[in-house]
Amino acid sequence: MPTDPLEMTRELAERAAAVLAPETDLFEDSDAAGLRAALTSALRAAALHPVGPARAALSLGSRLARIPLTATRRFLGQDAQPPVAVDARDRRFAAVAWDANPAFYALRLAYLAGAEFARDVVTGADIDADDARKARIMVDLLIDALAPTNFLATNPAALIRAFETGGASVVQGTRTFLDDLVHHGGRPRQVDTSGFTVGGNLACTPGRVVHRNALMELIQYAPQTDEVQAVPLLCSPPWINKYYIMDLAPQRSFIEWAVRHGRTVFAISYRNSSREMAATTMDDYLVHGPQAALDVVCEITGAATVDIVGLCLGGAMTAVTAAWLAGAGDSRVGTLTLLNTMLDYREPGALKAFTDQRTVERLEKKMARTGVLEGESMAGTFDVLRANDLIFNYVVSNWLMGQQPPAFDILAWNADSTRMPAAMHAFYLRHFYVRNDLARGTLELAGRRIDLSAITVPTYVVSAINDHIVPWEAAYETVNLVSGPVRFVLGNGGHIAGIVSPPGPKAWHEVVDPDAELPGTPGEWRAAATRREGSWWEDWTEWGRASAGPSVPPPQLGSAAHPPSGDAPGTYVHT
Repeated sequence: MPTDPLEMTRELAERAAAVLAPETDLFEDSDAAGLRAALTSALRAAALHPVGPARAALSLGSRLARIPLTATRRFLGQDAQPPVAVDARDRRFAAVAWDANPAFYALRLAYLAGAEFARDVVTGADIDADDARKARIMVDLLIDALAPTNFLATNPAALIRAFETGGASVVQGTRTFLDDLVHHGGRPRQVDTSGFTVGGNLACTPGRVVHRNALMELIQYAPQTDEVQAVPLLCSPPWINKYYIMDLAPQRSFIEWAVRHGRTVFAISYRNSSREMAATTMDDYLVHGPQAALDVVCEITGAATVDIVGLCLGGAMTAVTAAWLAGAGDSRVGTLTLLNTMLDYREPGALKAFTDQRTVERLEKKMARTGVLEGESMAGTFDVLRANDLIFNYVVSNWLMGQQPPAFDILAWNADSTRMPAAMHAFYLRHFYVRNDLARGTLELAGRRIDLSAITVPTYVVSAINDHIVPWEAAYETVNLVSGPVRFVLGNGGHIAGIVSPPGPKAWHEVVDPDAELPGTPGEWRAAATRREGSWWEDWTEWGRASAGPSVPPPQLGSAAHPPSGDAPGTYVHT
């Protein structure tokens, strides 16, 4: 291997690319953000200023030289401090051999030392902040790809399984790899979807479709209590994914929970975009989505106000709708619940590397050719951000171990991807991520400027501690944008698992005293918060009960103006 840091890292990149050769779509998606170009810039800067890389190379050489002695001493039963930090929580190295076998122990340390060297070279490069962020993502992806656990010969768990199965696991893994290569774009499948059916064991809370337009279907759910609270509830999901993450499966459905706790629930189910919808705008989603749904809900139920629950982009559109209506003097919004929703896009976390000006321009050119942004493109972005969990975990289990992917409802939903209309998605990226117009108060939709401070109704904000799409600190900024009372809740899980949070022994959430004034910063809030066992679903139910009106007989499903036209989950969810 070459000793020059630039040439060494280039060689590592080439080897990693060979490992990921089937992942062509993933690297195409990465290139939309210019990750490889950013890494090249970092390596060029490192070569032009070699003091930092030389120092990193000396540190690497010292560590590598100490590894054989450390491994030998451990093999002899002596205490030996490893020359590089070892994370005991890294599940890739959970097999006993990584600690007990001196060869595998040494290999692990050598890999970790090399990874640290590569990160030191890239992070020390003198390049602009955007390129530095992208270069770090790309080098982390390459480091993850080169992990010894991704290769049969250097994965002790896979070798043991091959021995125990008489080689059957290797044969099955090879078959799975070839099948994924032919039928899944070369990506390892994350889930076995064969046991899941939308309308069967997913999205199966009973209800009827009571309205349909060119953009969405509106579902009204059948009551499951003798009486309901007078104020109905409208669920506003994202159209980046299909709506039924809010109605996932029995006992794991937020919609089912709300229905069983005495709410009359409606949910929007968006149509999956096609090339013919390329010109569909964010204005269209506002007018023909939540606003149209609100009109129908009020007509069917006769209610003067409607509580709205919005998730992710659907949450942003929920806040936009509330502010838009408030600006027109329309007071039909009762309360808002925003789930893993970002309204201030200044610090969008890891997604910042994929939403800068140059990346948006590249995506606009790509969408101009196809009319949509394919769901697989967004999935590739999210996979890159969590490559060990969403790519290489399945490389090992499916291809090396010969195991079948798990049958898991959240992953089955995640695999049911959607497309984004070109005009809408370009507007969203430019005006929300790049310009942050929503938080700045300069966003205009459907002929009106959106002023979030016009929202004076009670707002319940939920975030998840491990959310890598909407960092909880970014979600917290909502408390500084709206004018009404806010209850902020931080729960366990990630972007999706944090929403699918039925009561159970693992569920917890953090809150502050409801009578206390919320601090201005997320750090101050966290310092004042207390942890409670149990799901935020339970806390939300108590919070919402106070303003949801008296108990009344349930309204009928649909009305003369909006007669039911089919059973839930409708037809758009299957497009």
